[in-house]
Amino acid sequence: MNWLNTFAILLVAFLAVFVESYFRGLRNLLGAQIDLLPALMVYASLSAGLSTVALLATLGGLWFDSLSANPLGITVLPLFVIGFLTHYSRDLILREQLYAQFMLGLAASAAAPLFIVLALIGAGAEPLLSWRSLWQWLVMALGGAASTPVLFYLFDRFIRAFSYRPPLETSFRPDREIKRDRGPHVDY
Repeated sequence: MNWLNTFAILLVAFLAVFVESYFRGLRNLLGAQIDLLPALMVYASLSAGLSTVALLATLGGLWFDSLSANPLGITVLPLFVIGFLTHYSRDLILREQLYAQFMLGLAASAAAPLFIVLALIGAGAEPLLSWRSLWQWLVMALGGAASTPVLFYLFDRFIRAFSYRPPLETSFRPDREIKRDRGPHVDY
């Protein structure tokens, strides 16, 4: 099931990047584009292995950069840092709680654009920053926070549909002893 979950995460990342770049209705309405990759990175880091996190950061970052004005590869490191930190502390996180999912999505969706802007400045580029950028950052953070519990719900439904679940109840009780007797023995 691990490979199927990894494939589904990468497929959703590819489709999310495509939909974000193709459909402009939400971007025109809100004045900012909601990025689903940080929310997907939160799910992957809490539900999959570190190899899936690295694969999602690399492929998702390259797909995102290839369809945006960013230099190719600038998004990979911020996504990987977010995924690695979340994966590293996943034993302390209440994965099933909606509040925890929302707050992790908010933190990841707020940190990713900041890391990308810092990486752009560090690379010598001059990103266009204004007061409108604050509004865009807020929309991206809240949109990513709202989409994180939705991603958890959809992926949990997907896993429940395609994975084997052992039966919950059985007639065998391990604390019961079964005596087997051949009955009365009759010699003829």
